[in-house]
Amino acid sequence: MRSASNSEAFAPGVHGEMTKLRIGIHPNLKPHDGGVYQYSLTMLESLHVWSQSEAGAFSHEFVVFAHDGQHPALAKLTEPSWSIQTFRPPWSPEGSPSSKCLPDPSNPQSQPDMHRWLIECGIELMIYPSPHRLSFETDVPFIMSIHDLQHRLQPEFPEVSADGEFERREYLFLNATKTATLLIADSEVGCEDIIDCYDVDPAIVKPLPFLPKSHPSENVSVEGTDFVKMKYSLPEDFLFYPAQFWSHKNHVRLIEALGILKQQSDLRIPLVLSGSWSGTLREQVRADVISRAKEMGIENQLHLLGYVPDEDIKNLYMSAKSLVMPTFFGPTNIPVLEAWSHSCPVLCSDIRGISEQCGDAAVLVNPTDVKSIAEGIRRHWTDDKLRMNLIAKGLKRLASYTPKDYNTRLQAIIHDACANVQAKQLNNVSAL
Repeated sequence: MRSASNSEAFAPGVHGEMTKLRIGIHPNLKPHDGGVYQYSLTMLESLHVWSQSEAGAFSHEFVVFAHDGQHPALAKLTEPSWSIQTFRPPWSPEGSPSSKCLPDPSNPQSQPDMHRWLIECGIELMIYPSPHRLSFETDVPFIMSIHDLQHRLQPEFPEVSADGEFERREYLFLNATKTATLLIADSEVGCEDIIDCYDVDPAIVKPLPFLPKSHPSENVSVEGTDFVKMKYSLPEDFLFYPAQFWSHKNHVRLIEALGILKQQSDLRIPLVLSGSWSGTLREQVRADVISRAKEMGIENQLHLLGYVPDEDIKNLYMSAKSLVMPTFFGPTNIPVLEAWSHSCPVLCSDIRGISEQCGDAAVLVNPTDVKSIAEGIRRHWTDDKLRMNLIAKGLKRLASYTPKDYNTRLQAIIHDACANVQAKQLNNVSAL
């Protein structure tokens, strides 16, 4: 498979001196959107650090386009480097497809009103931390992150294919990959997927691995872990899985594995599940989980918490005996990093992307095989030495990629995109 070049992607200053650009960013600021929300916050924080540094102080200007201009994450983004624009409704009446009609991937829409507004705001480059159709419909140069292409890779899961979801995703990704200035993936495997699925030039695809919400330097108190157990009426020891109730998260096989351990080894292992189950598909998965738990006789071992705020998630990781995450989707996952950052050992799926992310710092299981999941859980639950070894390896792996590394890579990506934009501007002037 083809992949982007590391040296090309991460070498700051490769294009030499450039003038200041006015860069827009449209972050996802909805906490219930989970990983993409956290990804947006991480990117905003990194850009803020850059703008406050000696090198960044005379660099670019940033404009945040947000539906909620009062979001707490925006409070510290102040002049002269930052400004906030309350984002207009995402679809103008002119040329906007009906919500009842599926978009035609081969016929991208345009939004001239939104284009004019971005130009009036002086925007020369947009950044989309999560995929958004405005990227190509407004015809402004853009960088966009693509977190997965599972509708192409695993369309059997209804959350990426049913009820027009496949067509909506295909419309977005097909047209964004054709027109992007640069694309960002979470790993080299993610880069390969983008390049191979859409025949994209490897030169425009840049890997930018995730960061966890916090790093080991952040203290989580014993009082906090005791409080979270009391708040949610949790047992002393439990396994933890923070995941919305999508079928690809594989909750049902996890329940079946716990049932096997109870029946065959008399291990009664509590499982704490956090994450939303709103919507028809997720409600059905939750119902299946509860039904299967009753059939296996382990319903009393389940603790379904629903949506949990970030401050409690940290303490749940610290309290848990292990993170168990037998998901079918990658290429990489933020909960693995969060677990490592809070000294929580990891069980995860032995599939492409995740196995590269975890290395030897997790027990890897076959997500299609209930017996494999059960054996991995048994090892985690009964082997203190194994868990301590996994914690040490996780912290070591986490330390190999720091916020400073992330900042450097993101700055290099923006540097390359700005150079591409300026080169096109010069060509357009020369052509006049």
